[in-house]
Amino acid sequence: QVRLIESGGGLVQAGGSLSVSCAATGRTFSTYAMGWFRQAPGKDREFVADISRNGGTTGYADSVKGRFTISRDNAKNTVYLQMDSLKPEDTAVYYCAASVDRFYAGSYYLNYAYWGQGTQVTVSS
Repeated sequence: QVRLIESGGGLVQAGGSLSVSCAATGRTFSTYAMGWFRQAPGKDREFVADISRNGGTTGYADSVKGRFTISRDNAKNTVYLQMDSLKPEDTAVYYCAASVDRFYAGSYYLNYAYWGQGTQVTVSS
C-alpha cells in the first residue's frame, strides 16, 4: 500500500511563491512515477506536472510552464512542486499522485493509482 501525504499549502499574494511537498510511504519511492494535479471549486481535476522515477523526465501543463518546477528526492521519499509567479487562477486543492507500474506516467489521471488527501493553495489578488 502506498500512502501519500501533502504539505506546504497556504495563502499567498499574486506574484508570490509557494512550495508544496508530498511524502510517500510503502513500496520503494524510486519505483514510483509521480504527478501533481489540482482541482479548483466547480472545476474538474487537472494535470499540473509530472516526473519520472529517476527525475530525469518532467512534464508541465501549459498553464504553469515556466512558473512551476517539479522535483523529487528519492532518498527522502518526497516529491516537490515549487510554484513561482503565482496567479489567482492557480487557487485550488493540489494533489500528488503515484504510479507504481510506469517509469513515467504523464498527464492522464487514470495512470495514477494512488492519491494524497490534497493541500489547499490560495492566491489572493
